[in-house]
Amino acid sequence: MVSFRFPFSFSQPPNPTPATHSSATSRPFTAAVTLAAGAAAFAAVAHTNPTNPFLQNALNFFLADRSLPLWGSLSLNDTPASVVDSKTGVSFPSVLDGTRRLLGIGLRRKRLLGLKNIDVYAYGIYADDIDVKKLLGKKYGKLSLSELQENKEYNDVLLETDIGVTVRLQIVYGKLSIGSVRSAFEESVGTRLQKFGGSDNQELLQRFTSQFKDEIKIPRGSIIDLSREPGYVLRTTIDGNDVGSIQSKLLCKSILDLYIGEEPFDKQAKEDVKLNLASILQE
Repeated sequence: MVSFRFPFSFSQPPNPTPATHSSATSRPFTAAVTLAAGAAAFAAVAHTNPTNPFLQNALNFFLADRSLPLWGSLSLNDTPASVVDSKTGVSFPSVLDGTRRLLGIGLRRKRLLGLKNIDVYAYGIYADDIDVKKLLGKKYGKLSLSELQENKEYNDVLLETDIGVTVRLQIVYGKLSIGSVRSAFEESVGTRLQKFGGSDNQELLQRFTSQFKDEIKIPRGSIIDLSREPGYVLRTTIDGNDVGSIQSKLLCKSILDLYIGEEPFDKQAKEDVKLNLASILQE
C-alpha cells in the first residue's frame, strides 16, 4: 500500500514574526500537509480499487507534480532547518554535513525487566543527496513510486550501496549507561554479523563495541552518530567527538540493518525512508 507519513513536525522559530510574514511563510508547509493527506487518501482508495483509472490518475497527479512542496521532495535549499519527532519531542536537523538529507525518524524501545517498555533513543536516518542521485538515479530514477515499492532490490538498496548514510541516535532515557549501550550493540550487531557473515566475526564485533569506553557519559540528549563513509567505512562519533572508524562492508550493513533492514527497530521509519528516498530519485 502506498502511504504518505509525516511523523514529525517542522520546528518553529523562538521569536514570533509579524503576522503578515508568518502566514505567508507557513503556507508551503500547510500545503504540504494538506497535499500529503490528499495523496494518502487517494492511495488508500486506489489500493482497494486498482483498476479504477480515475483513482490511479489522481494518485499519479499527487506523486508526479514535483513543484508541490511535499516534505520528501523539498530541495536542500528549501528544507527547514530542523524537524521534531512527534513521539519524543526530539529535534533533528533536516540536513547533516551539507548533503545528507533526513529521510525518516524512528524510536528504539526496550522492555525493562519484563515489565514495561521504555523509550531508549530516537533516531534519524540520513542519506547523501548527491550519492543517491549519482549511484541510484540511472537504475531507479525513472521508476514510478508503485514500481519502486514492488521492487525487491530497492528495499535493500541503502544496505548494499556505498552511499553516505548516517543514523543519528539521540538519547531520551535519562538513566542509560555507556555499558548498556555497549551490551545492546554486542547483542543486536552481533546477531546481524552472524546473519550476514557467519559466526567468525567476534573480533570485528569487539573492535566496534570497544569504542564505547566506560569513561564516556551519555546523559539524556547525548548524540551518537553512526556514519557510513566512502569505501564502507563506519565512523562513530559521540557528541561530535570521533571515537573510531572501521573499514568493513559487513559491519556497515549489519549496523544499518538494525534500522532499515528486514526487521528494523521501527518499521514505519523504514517505510518513511523508502518513500523519501524515492522522492529524491524522482526530483
